[in-house]
Amino acid sequence: MCRSRKPAKKSLHSPFLFVIVLIVASLAAGQEYGRPDRGQPGDEMIQAYLGRETEKIHERFLRDIKTADDWEKRRPTYKQEYFHMLGLPPKPVKTPLKATVTGTLEGDGYVVDMLHYQSRPKLYVTANLYRPAEVTEGRRLPAVLYVCGHARRGRNGNKTAYQSHGIWFARHGVVCLMLDTLQMGEIAAIHHGTYREGRWWWHSRGYTSAGVECLNGIRGIDYLISRPDVDPGRIAVTGISGGGAATFWIAAADERVRVAVPVSGMADLPSYVTNRVINGHCDCMFLYNTFQWPWTTIAALVAPRPMLFINSDADPIFPMDANQRVINRLERIYSLYGRSDFVDSVVSMGGHAYRKDVRRAAYRFINIHLKNDPSPVTDSEVDLVTGSGNKPRHPIEPERLRVFPEDADIPQDELNTTIDRHFVPMAKVDPPRRGEFTSWKATLLAELRRVTFRYFPGRIPAARLLHGDQKDVDRLESEPGIKIRLQHLRPFASAGDTQRIMMVVRDATSTETLSGWIRKALEPGDALYVCTPRGVGASKWTTKDPPNYIERSHVLLGRTVDTGRVWDIIAAARHLRAKYGKDVPIHVLGEGAAGVLAAYAALWEEDIAGVMLNAPPLSHMDAGAPQFLNVLRVCDVPDVLGMLAPRELTVHGNHADRLGKVADIYAAAEASAKFVRE
Repeated sequence: MCRSRKPAKKSLHSPFLFVIVLIVASLAAGQEYGRPDRGQPGDEMIQAYLGRETEKIHERFLRDIKTADDWEKRRPTYKQEYFHMLGLPPKPVKTPLKATVTGTLEGDGYVVDMLHYQSRPKLYVTANLYRPAEVTEGRRLPAVLYVCGHARRGRNGNKTAYQSHGIWFARHGVVCLMLDTLQMGEIAAIHHGTYREGRWWWHSRGYTSAGVECLNGIRGIDYLISRPDVDPGRIAVTGISGGGAATFWIAAADERVRVAVPVSGMADLPSYVTNRVINGHCDCMFLYNTFQWPWTTIAALVAPRPMLFINSDADPIFPMDANQRVINRLERIYSLYGRSDFVDSVVSMGGHAYRKDVRRAAYRFINIHLKNDPSPVTDSEVDLVTGSGNKPRHPIEPERLRVFPEDADIPQDELNTTIDRHFVPMAKVDPPRRGEFTSWKATLLAELRRVTFRYFPGRIPAARLLHGDQKDVDRLESEPGIKIRLQHLRPFASAGDTQRIMMVVRDATSTETLSGWIRKALEPGDALYVCTPRGVGASKWTTKDPPNYIERSHVLLGRTVDTGRVWDIIAAARHLRAKYGKDVPIHVLGEGAAGVLAAYAALWEEDIAGVMLNAPPLSHMDAGAPQFLNVLRVCDVPDVLGMLAPRELTVHGNHADRLGKVADIYAAAEASAKFVRE
């Protein structure tokens, strides 16, 4: 049985006469989830913070949109932002597909071609093309791009798990291109870079496997419309789970998609973040929310094209409270166009899976909008993949659907397995020439603020003192709900005796004992403080790898945990500025990753007069380096250090070969004497 969200409309475009079933109050209020982490002192603090920030973003949906014209005026900007958040250029380059059919088999009323194409040079997409066995010459057929979910089929590719859909479409006069995913295709790569692989530089590169799946789908449409038997004006996209998410990615990006039927493919930020549903999803389900979109904005880009939003009432990773919020918002955007009958939802009773009602609804909706055929679907259960475990039954043996029959057939030049290092280019920043430093720096700062530190205000305010003078420790609130510590290690009789403020930044690897290089840097008249930002020491939170809930949730809000730590350092520095007055210079010091955090704090806070670092990582690709969203698409650590000119910068450690660029930038700023290598 199906449940529809709203009364059926007597319209060709909304023929589903489902009975409305009231959802129980507990589901309407919000699904029950596992208990939040409470094993570390900072757990409650950071989870409450994420909840507040989530709500701020979630409530912005259509805030300034009153008409369809308002939305259309915003659409070009939204599309540019959308492509950026997927790690794609504004207009993906259409390189030669080099589509190759490696085999063909004939079935009862259908034919299957085994083929591959290259969505980018050497990025191979393996696919099965299902087509009708008999087609009148010259006739163009509607087509479906089918994107697959996370079905494990090993070397055969996950496309083989969904073959019954391709067979059904082909038997009903529709060409169906069924794609393997990057991770579970015949050339298996990685979806879970930050979920479990520790590839935190994905955040700094702006790389998400969702971007690859989107591009592969766009190029799949390119292949379909290149065929003489496909009508380019009648293309749909559908899929379940990861394929449901990919349906949104592709349909939002490519307006050649005339119909979208995502099945169990989207929740929203309150669900993913506040209710921790992100823990049930891999990285391919998410873009990096650089521009802080309410999540339904992604789906809204499909409007006013026909969309059927399908979910299941007992699906733990696409829960009902999120389902209701998403479809309600979609109805709002479609109503602006007077196309409310072009969006509908189906709620099936059961867990995260296809069932008869789901298949019938999906097939019928596609038939309506691609073939003008509203007839009920009565044969959706033919040739299903059945069984489980080691003995599934397939209409077509999976090995027969391989594009590369033998391992030796897999192209030796494939980039699939290393695509995360190639997909999003790193910025190549040349040092400025003399006289150009100011404009060079302004350009980089503007882009960093746009795509990396977007949630920062024009200037971060001073931290608020919550409690001070307890064993020389100030407890501060750096932003609402975030509590940090600032410890005074060298107290003086009065603030007027202080010549410099030296603020050491701690990170998770720091010790309480001051390193020798810091002791050597101190001079008489220095006031020495230690700043402990969020997630360290007394505010440490629980880290479980996988699923890395805290770190991954931050990027859905347009930031990283290290971005927040930079905020903390700045807020602490401004607190000290207020305490000591404007005539006492503030220097920030840090070792390893903490030094990079200190440098970024100085970049954004003019009251920091100098920076001292010991053995900092000099690229965000280095192990243990802090990670900032999209930063490597703009610049890298040496560029940031150079932008500190003409302020004092001292770097300890054996980095002479990698600090030459910093020296060149300081020279261009005519401040060479202010840069010291120890």
